[in-house]
Amino acid sequence: MRGASSLSSIVQSHRKSTVAASLLLIGGMACGLIDMAFGEWLSPPRGVLAGLGVVLTGGALAMLRGGYAGLKARAAEVDAAQNKLFSAINRDALTGAFTRAFFIEKMLEHVYHGAPEPAGYLQVDMDNLKIVNDTNGHASGDAALVHLIATLRNTAPEAIIGRLGGDEFGALLPGVGDKQALMQLGKELLRSLDEPFYHEGRRVRLSATIGLACAPQDSSDTSELISQADLALYAGKREGRHAVVAFDPEMLGEERHRRFVERELRAAILMNDLELAYQPVMRSSDRTVLSYEALVRWRHPVRGMIAPLDFVPVAEKSDLIHLLGDWVLRRACSDFQRLNTGAVAINVSPAQLRRPDFAEAFEAIIKESAIDPRAVIIEITESVPLLAKGAELENLARLRALGARVAIDDFGAGHASLYYLRGFAFDIIKIDRAYVSNIAEKSVDRMIVTAICTIARGLGVMVIAEGVETHEQAQVLSECGCDVMQGYLFARPQRLSDILRAGRDIAAA
Repeated sequence: MRGASSLSSIVQSHRKSTVAASLLLIGGMACGLIDMAFGEWLSPPRGVLAGLGVVLTGGALAMLRGGYAGLKARAAEVDAAQNKLFSAINRDALTGAFTRAFFIEKMLEHVYHGAPEPAGYLQVDMDNLKIVNDTNGHASGDAALVHLIATLRNTAPEAIIGRLGGDEFGALLPGVGDKQALMQLGKELLRSLDEPFYHEGRRVRLSATIGLACAPQDSSDTSELISQADLALYAGKREGRHAVVAFDPEMLGEERHRRFVERELRAAILMNDLELAYQPVMRSSDRTVLSYEALVRWRHPVRGMIAPLDFVPVAEKSDLIHLLGDWVLRRACSDFQRLNTGAVAINVSPAQLRRPDFAEAFEAIIKESAIDPRAVIIEITESVPLLAKGAELENLARLRALGARVAIDDFGAGHASLYYLRGFAFDIIKIDRAYVSNIAEKSVDRMIVTAICTIARGLGVMVIAEGVETHEQAQVLSECGCDVMQGYLFARPQRLSDILRAGRDIAAA
C-alpha cells in the first residue's frame, strides 16, 4: 500500500508539472503567433514577443524533460522499494530462505514440461535438531538453522533456497542435471556441516540428511520432483541419517507398499482385527509366572501373518502408532484378569512418548478398564535413548506416579546404558538377548551380565534376561545373579485362548 501511495504521489506531481509546462508552451506559441500577425503595430518593436515566445517554449520543453527524468528516477526508486518489500514478505524471517509458497513458485519457473534446461533439486533435513534445542536451548536451535542455510549458500551460491518446514529446506539448482554432481555437492555440504560452530560460547556440531532428484530425468512436475526427493531423504533417514541419497524408481514400489500397509493397518485397528500374543516372564528356580509381555500380531485376511517389523515402523511414521498403542493397551487390560498373573507388560514406542497427552490417555484407558496401574509395565527400548528433557520424560514420570512400572528393554544393545543408570528412573532392566545367546561360551558376556545384576541389586530394580533358549544359558544366568527369565526355553508367545486351554489341561491332569 505504501508503494502504491508513493507511486500515486509521483504521478500527481508529474501531472502538475506537465500542466504548468503545457501552459508555458501555449503561452510561448501564442507570443510567437501574435508577434507574427500584429508585430508591426505593437510596441515594443517586432521580435520582442517572438523572443519571449522562444524563452517560454524552451522553458516548457526543459520542464517537460526534467519532469520526465524525475518521474523516471522516482518510479525506479519506488520499484526498488516494492521489490525489496516483496522479497522480505516472501522470505523466512529467521534464515532468509524463501517461504515454502514462494519457493515453489520459483521452482515452477524452472521445472515444467519442455523447460529449456535441466534442474537439480536437493531436500535437506537437519538431524536431531530437537537434541540441539533440548541440550543448548532454542536459541542454539535457531542459530543452527541459520548456520545450515549460510553453509548451503557457501556450498551452492547459485541455488534457490526455500524453507519447507521447521528443519527441512529445499534447494533448486537450475542448469544442473547430473546426479553425480549433485551427490558430490551434497557430500560437500555434509563435510562443511561436520565443522563445528560456536554459539554463545558453546560448541555445536550439525548433521543433515539429503535426498535429491533431477528434472527432467526423474520428473518434470514440481510436486512430483519434491515427493521423489522426499522419498530419497527418508531412505537416508532409515539408513542411519547423515547421508546423501538419490531418488531411485524402486523407491516408488516401497512407498506404494508403505501406503498399502498404512491403509490396511488402519482398517485392522478400527475393525479390531489385530491379536495379542503373550510370552511369560518366569522365575527360573520354581517356574512361577511373574508377568506376561503382550506382543501385537496382525493376521491379514489375504497376506496372512504380517510380522511386527513390517508394520510397526510404518505406524511410527504416522499417527497410527497412537491408535495402535491405545488398541494394545486396551486389549492387554481387557485380557489381564484372565491371564491370572501379577502384571502385563506392553511395549511403548518413543513416538508414543513424544505425544504430549500420552500419560493422560494411558490413565484414561486404565481407569476405563478398572485395573490397578501397578499391574502394568511399560517397556521402552534402550536402543533409542530418551532425551534428558522433554515430553518423553514427563510422560514417564506421570506414569510412574500413577503406579505403572518402567522397564528398559534390550538393555546393552544401544549406547545409552550408562545414561539410564546415572539419571533415569526405572524399575526393571531387561538384558538384551545378544548377551544371553553366547553367555555359556563367552566369559566377557558373563562378566557384563554379572555386573548388570550387581548394579541392579544396588539400585533395587529387577533384572530379566531375554531370549533364553537352553538349560545351559539358564544355569549360567542363575550363577550370574539373574533368576528371572523370558524365552523359548519356557514358552513361546501364545494367544490368550491357547494359554487358557493349556491351563485347563494342566488342571485336568
